[in-house]
Amino acid sequence: MAAPAPGPAPDYLVIDSPGDATVRLPLERNRYTLGRSAANDLVFPADQKLSREHLVFERTPEIWTVRDAGSRNGTCINGARLTNAALLAHGDHITAGHLSIRYGSRHEFTRARPNEITFIEEGLQNLVLSVSVDLKSVLASSADLRGSAVMENAHLSALVRAGRELGGQGGPDKLSELILDLTIDAVKATRGVVMTRDNETTLRKCVVRGEGLRSISTGVRDAVMNDGKSILIRDARLDQELGARPSIVAQEIRSILAVPLQTDERIFGLLYLDSPFLVREFTPEDLNLVTVMANMAAIRMEHARLIEEEQARRLLARDLERAAEIQRRLLPAVAPEIAGFDLAGYNAPCRTVGGDYYDFLPYRNGRVAILIGDVSGKGLGAALLMSSLQARAQVLFESHEPFESQFCRLNCSIAGHCPSNSFITFFAAVLDPASGELVYGNAGHNPPLLIRIRGDVESLGATGIPLGIAPHAAYQMKTCRMKPGDVLVLFSDGVTESCAPGTEEEFGEERLLASIHGKFDERAADLIQAINSELLSFTQGAPASDDITLAVVRRAETC
Repeated sequence: MAAPAPGPAPDYLVIDSPGDATVRLPLERNRYTLGRSAANDLVFPADQKLSREHLVFERTPEIWTVRDAGSRNGTCINGARLTNAALLAHGDHITAGHLSIRYGSRHEFTRARPNEITFIEEGLQNLVLSVSVDLKSVLASSADLRGSAVMENAHLSALVRAGRELGGQGGPDKLSELILDLTIDAVKATRGVVMTRDNETTLRKCVVRGEGLRSISTGVRDAVMNDGKSILIRDARLDQELGARPSIVAQEIRSILAVPLQTDERIFGLLYLDSPFLVREFTPEDLNLVTVMANMAAIRMEHARLIEEEQARRLLARDLERAAEIQRRLLPAVAPEIAGFDLAGYNAPCRTVGGDYYDFLPYRNGRVAILIGDVSGKGLGAALLMSSLQARAQVLFESHEPFESQFCRLNCSIAGHCPSNSFITFFAAVLDPASGELVYGNAGHNPPLLIRIRGDVESLGATGIPLGIAPHAAYQMKTCRMKPGDVLVLFSDGVTESCAPGTEEEFGEERLLASIHGKFDERAADLIQAINSELLSFTQGAPASDDITLAVVRRAETC
């Protein structure tokens, strides 16, 4: 074996053989022979058009050469028959048998990023050498295709193999690899790519096979994706207009197949095949075959996608139900028993989990804190903030520091963890059962209604901004007194802002008050039931658009 040649990084040969993986060979020795015989440095025994020793690459002191070794079918360089040893220049193309060989520098063959496929702005007008069909016409003519000798042999075998292998288990990505490998093998393409929609306007690469595939004409893409056409370009260089286009010249493309990945309902991707060198020209029969194979794969891929989506949906539903159970356990199971008072609460999220919160926190000295909050937004994000509010509120309002300090500390803590586009409305009051005194603060929440036994209504309005907006916001505490027979109703905006179907008319505070009018001697739980019944009648049973939360405190008429 010759000694390695000194000098800079070696040049490369890139050898494409139909049906086989591309060979990338750094030229690190001084001489390479190629042919069918195992005695060669580069051996391709399955290529019957090669001679046993077909050609030789040799290094001179300054440059590489190639010469034919007396082969039966000859060797061509850049389309011309090779009669004597030829000096090689970067970019030269050598064809021998079914092989297509490119000579160039390492930089030339590694500068492209193989994981990126771009689209070059080109239309398909006036392409006289293109064949365009759609899936419907191909399927309609399948009986005729089956009668041909070609179809009964290689193409029919390819369809049988595709049906067998695509029927196995696998997700969309695995099926993308499989259909690309099957179609490349079926039509002896050199390289290809499968791309699917990320959204309505963007295609993403799923899998690529072969060297140097970097861009696709937008004209080809649009004909496939928008019109559902299968495109065949048999020899791009024979068309003067097409042969000069950037996507063709840059990648030295000769023959192209592009077909849609489509089901009966939609087109969700494309399968693109080409050959940089005319080792084998694609035919209309190839186009029909690949169109049908792609349709088989598309149906299987769509089925796999739907299965994955259903599994993800079920997993999410299960996780949300577990989250809902945890959230229900964060709310009071029963209201505390307070001498002379009756308390009750109710919560119904409009989704599986919600952002409303209420609580009753008894103190050792007999007092009780009454809390209600509403996180902006709905769903899982609001539920997480609600859980955070509940944990912080229980810790702070069970401390012995002044009520106003507890309120401010809660806001500062929430503001440090609340997203910039979220906030929490919150009302908290501490009730002294002995005197009926109620000390409260309202951070932008719907004002609770204190209904006097004689029918007057007092609104416990805001004493500061919602929690989570400004960490150092100040909150004023106010005081009122619940007298025997009085009722305090706390509610979230999901109650008063519920609308009648087909209208913008809201339930409102007046209906809320009317629903319990004349029932002040009933239990707190019965008053909540009366409000919910009136609300259900008003909305005619339509699904709630927001979480609904109620808390009622009733002082007995005799204490």
